[in-house]
Amino acid sequence: MRWLIRLFMIVLAAAVLVVAAVFFLPGERIAGIAADQLSRMTGRQVTMSGETTISFWPILGVSTGAVTVANADWAGETPMFQAQSLKIGVEPQALFGGDIRITGLEAVGPQINLRRASDGRVNWELNVEGVAPSGQGQSEGGGAPARSNRLSLTLDRALIENASLVYVDEVDGTTVRQSGVDFDLRWPDYDGAADFDLTLRPGGEVVEISGTLDRVGHFIDGGVSDVQAQITTKAGTASFAGRAGSAPEVAGKLTADLESTSEFMALIGQGPMDIPEGLGRAATLETDLTFKDDRLSLRNTALGLDGNRLTGAADVDLSEDRPRLNVQLNAGALDLTGLSADDAGGGSGSGTTGNGGSGGTADDGWSKSPINASGLGAVNGEFALVAESIDLGDFKLGKVRTLATLDRSRLVFGLREVRAYDGLITGQFVMNNRSGLSVGGEMIATGINLKTFLSDAMDVSRFEAKADGEVDFLGVGESVHAIMHSLSGGGAFKTGRGVISGFDLDRLMRSGSGTGGTTVFDTLSATFTMDEGNLFNDDLTLKLPQASAAGDGRVGLGARDIDYLFTPRLLDGGSRDGLAIPVKIRGPWANPKITPDLEAAIDLNFKEEKKELERQARDEIEREVEKQLGIERQEGQSLEDAAKDALEDELERGLLKLFD
Repeated sequence: MRWLIRLFMIVLAAAVLVVAAVFFLPGERIAGIAADQLSRMTGRQVTMSGETTISFWPILGVSTGAVTVANADWAGETPMFQAQSLKIGVEPQALFGGDIRITGLEAVGPQINLRRASDGRVNWELNVEGVAPSGQGQSEGGGAPARSNRLSLTLDRALIENASLVYVDEVDGTTVRQSGVDFDLRWPDYDGAADFDLTLRPGGEVVEISGTLDRVGHFIDGGVSDVQAQITTKAGTASFAGRAGSAPEVAGKLTADLESTSEFMALIGQGPMDIPEGLGRAATLETDLTFKDDRLSLRNTALGLDGNRLTGAADVDLSEDRPRLNVQLNAGALDLTGLSADDAGGGSGSGTTGNGGSGGTADDGWSKSPINASGLGAVNGEFALVAESIDLGDFKLGKVRTLATLDRSRLVFGLREVRAYDGLITGQFVMNNRSGLSVGGEMIATGINLKTFLSDAMDVSRFEAKADGEVDFLGVGESVHAIMHSLSGGGAFKTGRGVISGFDLDRLMRSGSGTGGTTVFDTLSATFTMDEGNLFNDDLTLKLPQASAAGDGRVGLGARDIDYLFTPRLLDGGSRDGLAIPVKIRGPWANPKITPDLEAAIDLNFKEEKKELERQARDEIEREVEKQLGIERQEGQSLEDAAKDALEDELERGLLKLFD
């Protein structure tokens, strides 16, 4: 806003100079004098070329040809301001002193080039503060400067059409270009209100900015004035009503209603945003905003993100290299299922085999969509969230109390209280994007309902029990697919009494058929390690009323499959003491194939019998070999040695015949 006011000061001063000389000099001479005066006043070279015409009726006015205001000496050779022509209308009494009343100002095809240097200098800072109430600058002959009082002027209407604007910010490394800009300003009373309408056309789409500044003169003098402003686009609207000063300082009510947040941000020059469903593809905002001394505060905030509703407060410190945020939010039920939604072509399948679950490898169902974590480097700060429940799609959480700390692209969620699956989870979860994205954490869980948890996590619904456990993990990658295939870490868990549905372990061990039914167990415990997306366990222990079981194998966290050997054994009091029947569990999580391992069962249960049968078979074979070869073994001699001796005797007799 300040650079607009300064540009208008230049134009208005030019109007005074031109109109004051209208009765005494030809148009070309008027233009030259005005350009020289403006150059001395602003410290910039001002040129006016082309024909200058004067009108006396119906208004007193002047029309110039092309006008150029040079750039700062450090900002390049491109002029800061140039226009094809200017038209200025004033009231006649401006010639005889008093207030300057501009009845009309029109710039045709202006081109404005603004720049902020890497050291913070800006090219629109002009030396116009010394302009006196009469519109004159310093006195002739280098005498005492004119008083730096405010300009006593008014502007009925200023109209700029089809302007072009280029803003280069070397601090942020950004360049903003706007063309087809229209600006309409009504300012009939210097100390009164000014109404403005600004139309931008980024990418051909119309963005309208309109508003009112109640006390313009007071605002220019550094005071605070009531202000109203509104941005209207096809993607939504935003408005502000409150007070503002040129310090800058702002306080008032900010509201927004955005049908498409990403498109709205792109239209106002912030670039498109990839926003998951539930985090504000469409958004509403209402908050009490205060900004002063590089500090922004939001109070009494109500935020709508798609179907989610949040309330809270925030403080932002903009004085550091990265903004520092302190945010506190409260929410009811949050639907964040969009965070885990797979892209249409990212996976290789639905997570089940094409052979009806015959034991093949599961299709990989994790999303391969790239995770854009660049936003972690935009700010630092702390974020507190209390929510009644959170639906993450793959996982469903109850009440959540968390404090997140973000420092240089590393986000640490402190899980103070997470109610989930009838239990409690505490610990921390970390996202680190300092040198590529990684996720990790340490968590402790108590009283977790295995049936609902495993159903959400692995599509396994056979286990019913309450479990306690702990886990530490680390995953690296730019997608969920890559992270799940890289998981490493370890942990342990233990349950109380529970049920395994889908097969009857007792019937399996007694009759060899365990399909259908349920298995009731007393305790289940195990430790595990994770490496390259696979979970390995070799000490699973399951205790049942009349049996025990052990297990070892692999669970594919990345591939979403399982290859596990579960070995139950009957205890004393069972129908066959010591009987063990290993069970193979193989296939995709959604539909693993469970079959008894008969070969392993024979090895475990009939080891001595197998040895006796093998001995009997070997004796029978040896007797048959002796009979066929006519071999007679000595006591304690093996069949191999007896055969060797017989062969040597035969060879010896054959050799002796050669010399007969």
